[in-house]
Parts: sequence; C-alpha cells; structure tokens
Amino acid sequence: MSNSKLKSITTDPKRGVYFIGTTPPKKDTDLELVSGIADKLLGRLDEIEYDGLIVYDIQDETSRTDKPRPFPFKYTHDSRLYSKLLHDKVNKPVITYKSVSQRDAADFSAWLSDAWHQFSVRDLVLVGSPSSEGDIKLSLNDAYKTLADHPQDFYLGGVTIAERHVAKGNEHIRLRNKQEQGCEYFITQAVYNAQATIDLLTRYASECKQQGVQPKRVILTFSPCGSAKTLEFIEWLGISVPEATSLRILESDNPLKESLQISRNNFEQILQAVLPFNIPLGLNIESLTNRKEEIDAAILLFKLLKATLDLKLAESQL
Repeated sequence: MSNSKLKSITTDPKRGVYFIGTTPPKKDTDLELVSGIADKLLGRLDEIEYDGLIVYDIQDETSRTDKPRPFPFKYTHDSRLYSKLLHDKVNKPVITYKSVSQRDAADFSAWLSDAWHQFSVRDLVLVGSPSSEGDIKLSLNDAYKTLADHPQDFYLGGVTIAERHVAKGNEHIRLRNKQEQGCEYFITQAVYNAQATIDLLTRYASECKQQGVQPKRVILTFSPCGSAKTLEFIEWLGISVPEATSLRILESDNPLKESLQISRNNFEQILQAVLPFNIPLGLNIESLTNRKEEIDAAILLFKLLKATLDLKLAESQL
C-alpha cells in the first residue's frame, strides 16, 4: 500500500490541489548550499497555502529542436535528493519527476528501489525522451511496465502537453493509455495557449465519457514571463505562445504584470469551458528562471489563480 499523502488529498474531486514547481540546484552547488537554497524557497512560500511541491528532472533537450537554448544547459542535483530535502523540511507531499530514457530497465528498477528506501519518494511522474531521436535506452511504456512490476507502490502521475494535441490530435488517447498504465493524475506543461488546453481537456472528457470512466485529475501549470529572454526560453521549451500574447508581453510597460494578467485570463477561460465536465483540477505554479522578480511574481500568480479556482469550485456546488 502506498503511503502517499498526496493520494488522500487528490481523491476529492470537489477540491483543487495546489503545487509549486521547482528544479534542483545546479550539480556543482555544494550540498550545504543546496539545503540553504531549499530553506530560501520554503521561506518565500510561508505566506501561501499550498499542498505540495513538484521537483523537475531537468534533461538536455537539445535533441528536440535546432534552435540554440536561450539559457545554457547545466546538470542539476538528483531530483530524489532535492525532493527528500524539501519533504524533510516542510513535511508536505513532493512529486518527483524522473526522465527515464537514459538507463535500461534493470537500472531504472534499482533507481526506483533507492528512490523509495533512501529518498522516501512516494509520488512520481515519469517523463519520456524529449524527442524520438538519440539514444533511448528505455521507452516510457517500458518504464511504466518496469514500475508496475516493482514491489513498491508509487503514486504515479503523467505529463500532458496540449501543444502535442494541436499537432497530432491524439493527446487524449495518450492520456487514456497512461491512465491504463497506472497514472492517477496529470501535470501539464506551462499554459500560454488557453484554447489548446481547452481543446485537449474537452476531448479527454469526451473520451472518458464514451468509455464510462472518470477523468483523472489534471494539474495545470502556469509560469510568469518578465522579459524577452524568458519568453524566448518558454518558446524554446515547446510551449505555444499565441502571437498576440507574445506581443502583449513584449510591448507592455510592465511585461511581468502583463504575463500575470494573461495567465489569469487564460485560466478563467479554461475553467469556464471545462468545469462542467467534472475533470478534477489543480494548479502548479513555477518560475522558469531564477530571477527574483519572476520568483516573486510566481507567488503572486499562485495567490490569484488559487483564489480563482477555489471560488469557481465553491460556486459550482451552489
């Protein structure tokens, strides 16, 4: 039996769940400093009510695109290590991302055992290769099989990308397949294109209804953007930003504030369109850079969007 605290809070469909996303510090950061960085992050979060944290596993995604990366890629500390550190300090659920393509099934199985026993990881999201090119030692499907055969009962989530739905029209099928493979919740990549997200969630709800199954919780990710460089990075990551949206941000006197308004507006549009489908929802707010003003803006964005979702969920019970 998984002793995931996350499981108990995510099973109530009438309740929103609220996360802060973060990345482990760079690999060359001394371990004592890593602990200080975690303290600083948690200190900033003292003023908000959140359910848990998400720790990403950053991979070198240069195989996915020919464009140069706006910020240089640097390896980070092990996502399990940072998860455990945060969990021990704040005692809230921490979802740990794991990129699976670099090692074979036996290696991955050993990684899972260590994650459970040494790092107390209970909540896990597996991520496949950024592209079909390159040296893939383990596919996402095979990683799910390895996990299913593993003795430990992780509370598993998956990634969903609305942009993929725009391009291929089949992301709802991927969601259903991942659901069959054990995913209990999904986390989107950062949303800047409300319509793409609405299309995906509507199609997913329709697919679930046809098959007579309950949709799993979808946690929507939002991220502030305060500069042309951040916007370039957002687009480099494969996040779709409509032309009008990028112009509004770039030409604003206060790009950061503008990006918060846009995110709030996008979120309200998404809620209006998809709340009737009874897909349990959640929020994940991240800062894609370590610029102080973007991190502060992420906390303000969290407050705005959490209040919005809580209000809409309360209204839906009238």
